[in-house]
Amino acid sequence: MRTEFERSTPESVGIPSGSIEWLLDRLEEGWTEPHGLMIMKQDKVIAEGWWAPYAPGIVHGLQSHTKTYAATAVGIAVREGLLSLDERIIDIFPEEAPEEPSENLRQLKVRHVLSMGCGMDEMPKDSVHWVRDFLHIPVNHTPGTAFMYNSMGSTLLCSMIRKKTGLGLIDYLTPRLFDKIGIDPSHLKCMKMADGIEMGGGGLFATTEDNLRLMKLYLDGGCADGEQILSEEYVQLATTLQNESYTERAVNPPAEDNFVGYGYQIWMCRRPGVYRADGAMGQFTIVFPKEKMILAITENASGSTGGVIPQKVLDTIWAWYDSLPENAVLPEDPAASGHLKNRMERLALPRPVTSRPSALQQELCGREFNRKEGSFFLKYENFFEAPNPDDVFTSFSISFEQDSLIISGTSPDGKRYDLKTAMDGSRKENLVPGLVGRALASACWLSDNLLRLTLRMVETCNEQYYDFTFTEDQVLIESYSNHTLSQGQKKRALYAC
Repeated sequence: MRTEFERSTPESVGIPSGSIEWLLDRLEEGWTEPHGLMIMKQDKVIAEGWWAPYAPGIVHGLQSHTKTYAATAVGIAVREGLLSLDERIIDIFPEEAPEEPSENLRQLKVRHVLSMGCGMDEMPKDSVHWVRDFLHIPVNHTPGTAFMYNSMGSTLLCSMIRKKTGLGLIDYLTPRLFDKIGIDPSHLKCMKMADGIEMGGGGLFATTEDNLRLMKLYLDGGCADGEQILSEEYVQLATTLQNESYTERAVNPPAEDNFVGYGYQIWMCRRPGVYRADGAMGQFTIVFPKEKMILAITENASGSTGGVIPQKVLDTIWAWYDSLPENAVLPEDPAASGHLKNRMERLALPRPVTSRPSALQQELCGREFNRKEGSFFLKYENFFEAPNPDDVFTSFSISFEQDSLIISGTSPDGKRYDLKTAMDGSRKENLVPGLVGRALASACWLSDNLLRLTLRMVETCNEQYYDFTFTEDQVLIESYSNHTLSQGQKKRALYAC
């Protein structure tokens, strides 16, 4: 059962509709790519919109916003008496701990993992034995006295839940959280570690409203519909300073809002009392307790300069927030609120680029290319997993129909896969292999022999690009992504007739 939020005008809660249009103007200037935005105040949703092809019911990659879901599971387990904040990690995983733990490792507790205070200077890599590897990394600092952003520690929270309950993150949270705050667990997805544990440091896919509903639980002191899901004490600890994070200045200098402290998998903000769940490329759900307000945004705030663009998003939100009248009682303004509502219902990203047909099209139709070097495959590259050899095309052919391109690839097991691609400024939806398989495909000619295929992985933040350069009887394929973690790296493959 799901209770829908009341929808109302911004003016009904003292916010001018024009101020939200100002925020939209800034977000649409081109330095970030907004995908979804929701604003709630005093329990009323006063603005909501998604930039097509994104939509309210489509899950979105959360990256480190996942951490707050993992911490919420720990908070519930604490309330159930399954975990204690002062429980030692070596007591939870005795079989994974060293035979002679260091004194600092002996002192490492659940609360330290929650607050990024593990005392380590590095993280283990993903493997079947990553928990053991985690506990064998030197704890160089007394737990709780140093800050290191530790995504594997966040995933360790999921391992704690599995160890105590036998359940994965989503299965544990479904009856205890999701069913109670109105999140549909059937649409959630999560990447997993080599040992099958959900990637609590950054693997969850959820909707913009899911994120808002999660953080509303914290705004409401852990209570939902009269039931205390998280203890008030846990919420207080989670949303206030538990670990100084000023050392992040040396790690990510542009990200000024990362320097003011950390709670339990929740960041403090430069506006006093304000806190946020935060994922790479601008997945923010920001809570303003004084105003009883939440702003949730999903987007692709990417760039080669790390935290510059996400910080600019936050700076823009602070400028908007600072402009709001305090304790205002505003008359209804049907023209302004109606204009805002109409605009938010029509949000859309720019259409794909189109081009004239190449003279090569007729010659290329039906030609089959076989793999010589490298690998070409069509699926979401999550930067955490090596390509599955079964996904690589041993050969592929292309054909052109009216306003569309079809790429037909053959996998090592002989299976054939067709990708239908629009060339008329629209996008065609396909299902590609993998956890997040909804791909919107478009293509255009950049020159007579250079074809660019674009896959917008609509359940993620990013687009993937494939540049096909045709020369005589072969084609060079260069693939890359606008994902921050790709850092502009290109993968190359050569196929020949």
